This record gives sequence, structure tokens and C-alpha cells, in this order.
Amino acid sequence: QVQLVESGGGLVQPGGSLRLSCAASGSIFRINAMGWYRQAPGKERELVAIISSGGSANYADSVKGRFTISRDNAKNTVYLQMNSLKPEDTTVYYCHADLYQSATMRTYRYWGQGTQVTVSS
Repeated sequence: QVQLVESGGGLVQPGGSLRLSCAASGSIFRINAMGWYRQAPGKERELVAIISSGGSANYADSVKGRFTISRDNAKNTVYLQMNSLKPEDTTVYYCHADLYQSATMRTYRYWGQGTQVTVSS
């Protein structure tokens, strides 16, 4: 079993900052990409940022220059530093981890439970 536990969401004023964390635990052979998505009510889940095991990152255009994704491979943890937050960033954020399973030689995507980010004055 693999679990992803998120933390760090909350309420912040426009222009403020939050740091999300997501730690993977359980039966882990190797983690490939890790990332963050967000999903507003009635909308599809959209990619926010993704980072490879080697540290290469990609971002949605809407967050470039404001958000930074990073990871600590020793801790199986991915982070999302969110600066200059805007009201339109308000929604639930989900982390994911793509785990390679040696027994099946396949990669499986696991998801966190989601954490609410609210940007409001």
C-alpha cells in the first residue's frame, strides 16, 4: 500500500504565500515524476506543476514565476511554494506520485487526498 499525505493548505490574503507538502509512504521501489494538480468545482483537474526524479520542472502558464515545485527524494516528498497568490488560485490542490513497481515493471499514479487553498481578503 502507498499513501500520499498532503499538508500546508489554508487561508491566505492576496499577495501572500503558502507552502504545500506531500509525503509518500508505504511500499515504494522508485518514484518517477511527482506533481501538483488543482480542481475547482465543476471543472476538470488541471496540472499546476510537475517535477521529474532528476529535478526538471514544468509549470502551467498561470503559475509561472509565482510557484516553485521541488522535491526531496530521500524523504519521498514533493513541495509547492506558492507566492503572490491570487483569488483565482483558490481551489483544492492534489499531489501525485508516479511509482514504478519492479514486480510488474509498470508505473502507477497515486494521489493525495487534496488540500484546500483559499486566497481571500
